[in-house]
Amino acid sequence: QVQLVESGGRFVQAGGSLRLSCVASGGTFSSYALAWFRQAPGKEREFVAAVGWSGGNTWYADSVKGRFTITRDNARNTVYLQTSNLKPEDTAVYYCACGRPALRLGVLPTAREYSYWGQGTQVTVSS
Repeated sequence: QVQLVESGGRFVQAGGSLRLSCVASGGTFSSYALAWFRQAPGKEREFVAAVGWSGGNTWYADSVKGRFTITRDNARNTVYLQTSNLKPEDTAVYYCACGRPALRLGVLPTAREYSYWGQGTQVTVSS
């Protein structure tokens, strides 16, 4: 069983930056692909970014491409989401997820492909 704990979410002004972190425990971190999803009030959970096992391949939602960067540190069992130029529409609870999805270049993974989820961290962007 893998446990994931996110941190780094907070209130920020539009145009600002945040780095979200997610620390994993209870499993072999390097054997899992990782991702960030988010869910805004009244909306469905949506994909944000994903990184493969080695960290060499990444996937991004069009809405965050060029503004967010996902990285992983296998030595620290941690995945990061560096955000920049935040917009009010980025306001959401951000969830870290890990699993063994069938990752393919050019195809965004879906939430159901990830087996383990954190509790989420709130990001609020004011205009």
